Amino acid sequence: MDNKTLLRLEYNKVKEQLAVFAGSPLGKERVKELAPVDDLGTILRWQAETSEGRELLRLDPTAEIGGWHDIRQQLQRAGRGALLEPEELTAVADTLRACRVIKKFLTEKRDRYPLLSELGVSLASLPDLENKIKQAVLPGGEIADGASSVLAQIRRKLLNAQAQIKEHLEHVIRSPDYQKYLQDPIVTVREGRYVVPVKIEYRGQVPGIVHDQSASGATLFIEPMAVVDKNNELRRLMVAERQEVMKILADLSERVARNAEDLSISMEALGELDFIMAKAGYSQKLNAWAPVFEGEASMNIRQGRHPLLKGEVVPVDLRLGEDFDTLVITGPNTGGKTVALKTAGILVLMAQSGLHLPAEDGSKLGIFQQVFTDIGDEQSIEQSLSTFSSHIINIVEIVCKAGRDSLVLLDELGAGTDPTEGAALAQSILEKLHSSGVKTVATTHYSELKNFAYTRDRVENASVEFDTITLRPNYRLLIGRPGRSNAFEIATRLGLPGDLVERARGFLTSEQVQIDDLMRNLEKAQREVEAEREEAVQLTEKARHLKDKYEKLEFDIAQKRESILAKAGEEARVLVKAARLEADSAVKELRVKLAREAAHVRESAIQEAREKLAKLQKKVNEAVPEKVAAGQAPGNLQSGEEVYLPKFNQKGFVLTPPDTDGEVHVQVGVIKISVPLKELRRVERSRPAGGQSEAAGLALNKAREVSFELDLRGLYADDALLEVEKYLDDAYLAGLPKVRLIHGKGTGSLRMAIHRYLNGHRRVKSFRLGEQGEGGFGVTVVDLA
Repeated sequence: MDNKTLLRLEYNKVKEQLAVFAGSPLGKERVKELAPVDDLGTILRWQAETSEGRELLRLDPTAEIGGWHDIRQQLQRAGRGALLEPEELTAVADTLRACRVIKKFLTEKRDRYPLLSELGVSLASLPDLENKIKQAVLPGGEIADGASSVLAQIRRKLLNAQAQIKEHLEHVIRSPDYQKYLQDPIVTVREGRYVVPVKIEYRGQVPGIVHDQSASGATLFIEPMAVVDKNNELRRLMVAERQEVMKILADLSERVARNAEDLSISMEALGELDFIMAKAGYSQKLNAWAPVFEGEASMNIRQGRHPLLKGEVVPVDLRLGEDFDTLVITGPNTGGKTVALKTAGILVLMAQSGLHLPAEDGSKLGIFQQVFTDIGDEQSIEQSLSTFSSHIINIVEIVCKAGRDSLVLLDELGAGTDPTEGAALAQSILEKLHSSGVKTVATTHYSELKNFAYTRDRVENASVEFDTITLRPNYRLLIGRPGRSNAFEIATRLGLPGDLVERARGFLTSEQVQIDDLMRNLEKAQREVEAEREEAVQLTEKARHLKDKYEKLEFDIAQKRESILAKAGEEARVLVKAARLEADSAVKELRVKLAREAAHVRESAIQEAREKLAKLQKKVNEAVPEKVAAGQAPGNLQSGEEVYLPKFNQKGFVLTPPDTDGEVHVQVGVIKISVPLKELRRVERSRPAGGQSEAAGLALNKAREVSFELDLRGLYADDALLEVEKYLDDAYLAGLPKVRLIHGKGTGSLRMAIHRYLNGHRRVKSFRLGEQGEGGFGVTVVDLA
């Protein structure tokens, strides 16, 4: 892109805002180098990286992806054989730790963030070097005693030597013979040697070496001769300590130098990660979304906002390259024409730089090879150029270079000269650009350009809305509606006498009056259409909500129905079991009486048993009232036949033919029950074509086994998808209209893998997350085709 275009569209200011979100010099450098590209593959990857960064901020906001330093200078110095300071080595160790933590995080989340995980591969894993530095260098920059055994031994000797010197000097200052010579009874240090403060008049009474004198001159700091040798030994140990520390630093620096190449690669990866996360943070701040990219140069931006505007911003809808290639925007000054123009340009530059757009999700863009602009007053005193001349120079370059894949933005086209000639020139320029297939957006005050748009194909008018009551612009861009000057309305509102306004109207030609009336009627019609469209959108949304509500209600009713059937079946089994127990008891009692009583008594016992059984039958009938069904009981029922159960208002499949007692085993949904033959009705349907009997048997077997839900919690994604594939086939054969997949909430990776699999599946009509009472985000409800 031309640098002048980037400057006119304030692209650098967008980059300044972006740089705020970069946490390192490497990230800021990449922001500074950022520029739009025209390669679709590169743009899509950049956009995908930004989207992954946005997802990371949303799903893993506490992830540790910082804590590292820019150690490029340290690596260069180590590579030249320089000695790194403890603070520099600490920065290296911190960066190694950050590499290890970030690499581990991205490896664990590679399914969720595949592009960011590629950066994790480049991060060095050097735990030995990290631990070596951490063990040798303490947080304050001091070298630890345990950095080497030699250093530990030297420091032990240092402590012992210091203790001996202090002990001897403490004895001196506590001695009554010396106390009168001392200015203060303390031991201090001068030039690295332990001394005592002696009054100057008693200099000769304390033999030793004078190392310093107080500012007043009344005190001398003397090293007594008795501790000179001990101080000498202390100095020797201190020198040895420094040498050992230098040796340790040299060893660590050399280790860093050996791994400088791996660390340099890691720094590049960390810088790229910081840059991506800066784009993600900027996207989050703007509430921006990734656009949908299409092949040819075009745009369909919905509710776009200029990223540099502050406060309450009125979004604009921008379309170009689909129904029309040239858009002419008219309207009053300060109405927002130039803002709309700049918004179109900056959003194209942002999208082709891998940045999300501050617009509604689903906005579409094509790839523009070049963006040309002529915006603002660029008159030059030095070059003796007027405003008009500077515009023409820019337009000459644009006309020569712009092509079908170019976006041209022209502000106040033809301004700065005679209106008649300027309007004619503007039409000629637009005609040339339009014939070349250039995608053009131009702002103007000339009414002739409105007629230009009306009389040519693929050219459209637009205007910025103006409120004639408040005399303020609404900043809304209205495509398809040419702008009006509103001069008479504004003059009337501001108090100009009515006769003057009417006299002014009289100076208009009849053609101008007709055009003005036509535009008024057009605006009124468009407002009515927009109101109706908005009402239609609201009704559609309301209908969608009702549809979702009733689908959920239908699913809940189906579940409750299955639950009621299951409960009824269970109660029936319990009742039958109790009845059989009572019947068995009655039979046993009968047999006992028959064995003991005579024949005439047997009849009485039999009658008594029959009465008990009759009461039991009445009890069963009262618990499960019989539903009288129309039609005759079916005969010759076979396994696999579909039957209707009037008592339950359900259909089912015969599992086994009627037994000797007239009982038939039937599968109803997921419930198996035993039903008297007289309570069944055959479902009449056309005879299946040959070869369908096996499919019916398979469907029957599946209906016996398949549940309405599948629990996938605890499975890996690959294993879970195999289970889902088999389950959907079984559910389809069983005729289940709707099923539930239980994947749990967790990190969401299993849910996303299942949703990707369900999208476009031949068995799946639609799917959604569970609502309250269905399991929420832990459950996916699937409508089968």
